[in-house]
Amino acid sequence: MAPLRLFYPYDRTVGAVIGRFLTSLAAKKIEGTRGVDASVHVPPLEFDPATGAALTEWVAVGDTGLVLTWSWQPEPFADNTLQQPFAWALILLDGADTPMLHAVRVASVSEMSTGMRVRAVWAAEPTPSITAIMCFEPESAHG
Repeated sequence: MAPLRLFYPYDRTVGAVIGRFLTSLAAKKIEGTRGVDASVHVPPLEFDPATGAALTEWVAVGDTGLVLTWSWQPEPFADNTLQQPFAWALILLDGADTPMLHAVRVASVSEMSTGMRVRAVWAAEPTPSITAIMCFEPESAHG
């Protein structure tokens, strides 16, 4: 007998649209793309979901927003940015029309609620990655 280890090393390019989104995150800015119907998609989409037209107009949105729905993560995985219980949430950022999935850091599940306002907590040294936003926290925690 011998142990079997499956391993598929590869590099993936993110392309122009997600590349710009991640580069903006490294600069502590959040951008989306405007759809044919004027809706703002965050994360950005390359093509309009209704028409298939290329989306080329970029729109800056806020780093604050509204929790639309959430799920509690009682035990984070070993490689999670947050090494404490937290919530996964769909967050509708101010200025966006589609929600973004990210982590919300709170002390306990009782502090989470649908409809709560949250603000991005930026990494100390953001890189072009979704982890440039370390997590979101309740806006009330920021005064």
